[in-house]
Amino acid sequence: MEDQVNRDAQGRPYGDQSGSGSGTGTGTAARLKEQAQQVKEQATQKIGEVKEKAAEYGKKATEKIDSQREPAASKLESTASALHERGDRVASAASNAAHRTADKIQAAAEYIRQHDVNAMMDDIGEAVKRHPGQALAAAAVVGFLAGRALRGGD
Repeated sequence: MEDQVNRDAQGRPYGDQSGSGSGTGTGTAARLKEQAQQVKEQATQKIGEVKEKAAEYGKKATEKIDSQREPAASKLESTASALHERGDRVASAASNAAHRTADKIQAAAEYIRQHDVNAMMDDIGEAVKRHPGQALAAAAVVGFLAGRALRGGD
């Protein structure tokens, strides 16, 4: 019984280049090339799926952060009001410091209320470009504090 093999127009099995000077290695090379193309297509498809998932998670995170802006701004404003009230009851130097701090907190509350996450990220990027050393120091401090918080404050 004869093996069933797909044949080209000259009656040779596909990949068989006998007579062309290439030998039987071309059939293997063609199969390897086809397999490489299939792997490339699969990888491209998986990369696309990963990109879609990452974009979806990023969008969800942005929406969650945006939904928390108003409550955060309200908390900051109530803190600023409390500092203003307490500042009125203490000595002059402490009162001035309390009022300045309250004003800064109130400004932060307004900023949070008026800017979305993308605008805040743009502003942070610009601040990092203007003050790279201070940004690096701040990142180190935040990283240290986050590490301590995650470790449970050992």
